[in-house]
Parts: sequence; C-alpha cells; structure tokens
Amino acid sequence: MGEQKVSLVKDDNSMQLFVRKLLKDVQAFEYMLQNDWFEKDIVRIGAEQEMFLINRKTYKPALNAMEALEKMKNYDWVETELAKFNLETNLTPRVFEGQCLSLMDKENTDKLQKISAKLKTLDTELILTGILPTLRKYDLELENLTPKKRYYALMESLNQQLIGNNFELRLSGIDELLVKHDSPLLEACNTSFQVHLQVSPENFVSFYNIAQSLAGPVTAIAANSPIVFGKRLWHESRIALFQQALDIRTTHDHMRERSPRVSFGTGWLDKSILEIYKEDIARFRVLLSADVDEDSLQLISENKVPKLRALQVHNSTVYRWNRPCYGISENGKPHLRIENRVLPSGPTAVDEMANAAFWLGAMVGMQKEFPDIRQYLSWEDVRDNFGKAAKFGIDSNFTWFKDKKISVCDLLLKELIPIARQGLESQQIAKEDIDKYLGIIQARAETHMNGARWQLRTFTKLLKEVARDEAVVALTASIVQNQATNQPVHTWKMPDANDMADYHPAKLLVDEFMQTDLFTVQKTDLLELVAELMDWRKIRYLPVEDSKGRLSGLVTSRLLLRYYTQRNRINGKSADLVKDIMVENPITISPKATIIQAMNIMREHRIGCLPVVQNDELVGMITEMDFLRISGRLMERLEKQG
Repeated sequence: MGEQKVSLVKDDNSMQLFVRKLLKDVQAFEYMLQNDWFEKDIVRIGAEQEMFLINRKTYKPALNAMEALEKMKNYDWVETELAKFNLETNLTPRVFEGQCLSLMDKENTDKLQKISAKLKTLDTELILTGILPTLRKYDLELENLTPKKRYYALMESLNQQLIGNNFELRLSGIDELLVKHDSPLLEACNTSFQVHLQVSPENFVSFYNIAQSLAGPVTAIAANSPIVFGKRLWHESRIALFQQALDIRTTHDHMRERSPRVSFGTGWLDKSILEIYKEDIARFRVLLSADVDEDSLQLISENKVPKLRALQVHNSTVYRWNRPCYGISENGKPHLRIENRVLPSGPTAVDEMANAAFWLGAMVGMQKEFPDIRQYLSWEDVRDNFGKAAKFGIDSNFTWFKDKKISVCDLLLKELIPIARQGLESQQIAKEDIDKYLGIIQARAETHMNGARWQLRTFTKLLKEVARDEAVVALTASIVQNQATNQPVHTWKMPDANDMADYHPAKLLVDEFMQTDLFTVQKTDLLELVAELMDWRKIRYLPVEDSKGRLSGLVTSRLLLRYYTQRNRINGKSADLVKDIMVENPITISPKATIIQAMNIMREHRIGCLPVVQNDELVGMITEMDFLRISGRLMERLEKQG
C-alpha cells in the first residue's frame, strides 16, 4: 500500500535534509547486510489485491471508495488506492509451506466477499481485471483522485517534473490508441495482484535475476488487460500504460537517454540488492519526502533495527516490475522480499492464486536448478521476452535457453510447469494445492486460453452484434457474472449480447456514444469528391475541417441533392467546391453532454447529426442512425422480456 505519511518536497532545504536521511539509510542497509542482521532461516509469502469498483446497473466506474471504506472501517486490511474507483487489500504473510496457498486463496475470497456485501448497500460491485473495459478517459481527471495527502503530493510532484506539456498514451494492437492526458492519474487504469516472496540476502541476486527471467512467461500466461477505452490493444496493456502514465519524458532532437520511473531494469543484478537502490537514487530525483525522525546510523550503533523510512519512501516512487522490498518481521529481524508486480487482477480469485503458485514454484525450482540464470539467458533476450509477453500474451514466442525459439504454451508445458511443481514440492506444499493451482495453469496452456485472449475474442464477437459502448458493458457484465462462480477463465463461455444484463444507455455521455472513425473533407475539396465519398461510405453527413482538425462546416446529403437538382447553382451562384454549399456554423455538442441532451437538440432543431467539438477541434459525430441502433436494441429486449 505504500508509505502514507509523505508530502511534497517544499524547498531545497527539505530536499537536502531528506536526501541526507536517504543516504544514511543506504549506509545502514549496507552495514546490516555485511554483518548478517537479516532473517534467513524462514521463507514467507504474501500478496496485495487491487480491484475496481463499478455501478451494479451501468457497469461503469463507481466513484465511492471513500464511502465504501466508511462502511468497512472495522476492516483494517482494506485501504484506498489512487482513484476513487479503486480499493486494495493486504493478505496475511504466511510461511511458504503446507497449505499456505489454499489458505491464502480462502482468505482472499473471504475478504472479497465481505467487501462485496458492504458494496451492495451502495449499489456497487467489485471486479477483478487488470484494466476495466468500461473505464473512460474522463474518469481519470484529477477530481477523481482519492483525497489523501500522499496522492495529491505524488500527482503534483510528477506534474512538476513533466518535461513536455502532457502525458501521452501510444499503443497499437488490433486497434490503436493515441491520446494525451493532463495528469498521471492514468496510473489508476491498472490493478494487479502483487505477490511477495521473502528471500535470504545471500540468495537475493540469484532469485532476483530468476524473477526477471520469469517475467515474460508469467506475464504471458496471466495476461488479463487487453481493452483500454474500448480499444483492443496489448494482451497485457498494463505494462505499457503504467510506464506511459508516469513518464515525464518527451521527444527531443538529440539522443540523450532518460529512464522511465516504471521500468524492467537496465541489466542483471550482480552482487547485492543495494545495486538496485543505488541505481534508483542515482537515476531518479526524489518525488516525495517524509518527516523522518529516526537516525538509521545512530540506531545501528545502538544495535537496533532501523525502519529505513526515507529509503522506503523513495523506493515506493520507482516502479520496477520486480521490486526489491525491505521489511521488519514480527520477531524484530529485518528481511528482504521480491515483489512481483507483473500479475494483473483477475480473472477470478482462483486464477490469481494459480498465477501466484506458478510464479512462486518456478522461482524456487529455477533457483535450485539454475542458480545463476545468467549462464543460460542473456539480459537482452529476457527483456525482449517481457516486451513480447506484454504485447502478445499467450500468443508469444520466446527466446529461451541455448537461443531456442519456443511458444509460451510449449515452454510452460514442457519445462516451466514441471520446474514449478518441483519447486513447490521442495517447499512441502500440500499435493492437492499443487495439483489444483498448477492444473489451472496447465489447462490454460493446453486450451490456449487466458483472460486476455477470452476478453479479446468476446469483445470482437460483441462488436459485430452491438455498438462499442454496449459491447464493453456486456463484456464487463460477463466478467462479473463469471467471477461470481470463481471458475477459472479457461472454462468460461463466450456470452451472447442478447443474454446479457440490461443495458442502460440513458445516462451515457456523448464521449461514450459518438463515432470517432470519421470521414471528413475540407473547404476547397470538389463537390464531386463529396458525392463519391457519401456513395462509397453510405453516409449522409460529412464534417468540414481545416488542416488542424478544427470544425469549419458541414455538408449533408440534402445539400448535395439540392446542388445537383439546381444544375450546379446554389443561391444563384455557381457551386463547385465544398465551401459553396456547406453549412458554415453547424450546431455542435460537447463530448461531456449526455445523449439525452443530444437527442433533445437534434429534435428541437430538426437535424440529423451533431458534430462533437472540444476546444474547437472535431472529435466525433452523432447521427440519427446511432439513436436508431440504441432504440432498436431496447425494443428487442422489451419484446424478449414480454
């Protein structure tokens, strides 16, 4: 959940004071490593569960996390996240042995059920998915930031360090997303199931490098985040979206390299965990500070274990996909953990536990069989595998040992699942747990089906049946219904749009409903071109825009018909170009208006279309055909119900 008692760096003096504390923490850390202070005779696991809140009727984000927390104030294991539509829970750390996996699974399921019961009183539901399909760009405005000091400080600090004018998203998959945003709240698009593995200091380098090598395979089989703003993008779009959401860099006319705060890393770990902390301090300026009372070096001299708060705060603002963690156990000894951040939320709690079991088992199994993974894989191949996994998920092909090219499914079935089984067996994990959770991973690989592939296939099917907004709602509703059964995703059936829950379009905003794939013309285009375009594309309205995308006018099929019937003359003048017949000041609407408002405007003015304009720029179009599609679907539902 991160350190909550933090603040924005106020001035140079406070920055310098915090950095001194940070450097002392590094020295204290180094002393504890050199003098064998760390716990190493026990292995524990833990996890954090992030989730989205949605309205139970519309399946759109519900902005009531603070109200929900008020109803759950006796639950000390549930906490806020960045946005008002997110929550997070902490699961109890457990010794990595026996029935720890099924016990963690049960704890997670029980907590989710308790949260769901409280949410029902707010007409809200929780959903486990890497990225919520119904999430809209305007849900990520700063007014929806959770009202806590830490989050305000983080947003302000990132904005202050932004080199360009905006944060940008650039992703291409089946569809393409090119959009800018004015805040790093885009980070809130992502939810994950973060798994922790405690390791001893002498084995940290070995385990961390193995975690890096497993990031690609684990991401590929667990991918569950393919839909962003109604676009089909990467199988695990969280990877790119999280990096770009917090990326303060911009393009330049030079080749200077700057590292993003969200990264996979720059190379293998060589000697110590401290290499990571030192690199992160060297590369990234302090974003947040805290009032640190302890003097870590003084505590060391008194033979006391320091909390290293300054180091913890800085570490919480550098987002490695495998993050090193420092903590203090209940027995008072410090310990080290690796936090796996690549695993998405969902598709179900049992799927998440299967992902965790596979990663934990593979970590232990690989470390026993290949203690120095650098002898078998190059850093470049490991990094490339991770990128492929994020883009192509279960469809990826990797470079593995001895430069072998292998598919994800073959790699898991032939090599990694057996290694994970051996790793879990060496920890004396209950056989029924091993069979259950690794059986789910094996079935995914055998059926070539995970959350991302199911979502992509389902959404593509729905798009052929209904409009895009109804498709994302139907997809989200189906995920919620399937999650209630807690059956693994490879067993899910694809839904039929006609069998889905009621669709409630009345509260839709124009932004969710409008067409964005537009055909346009400019003032100086020939009317013959307009006629051909309308015929080719079977459209009745063509917006007129200038070279900068600003709306200049509108040409309709009625105006074009008049042009032809009046022998190429309009108002007594010869007409050859778009500017000669276009409506110069068409009635427009904002993307934040409701579709009810759009309908009223069109009915009042007896017009068949509305260009959608934001800051003078043409961003979409609504026509009477769009409303006909909605009304047709509603009538079909009413007839079916009758």
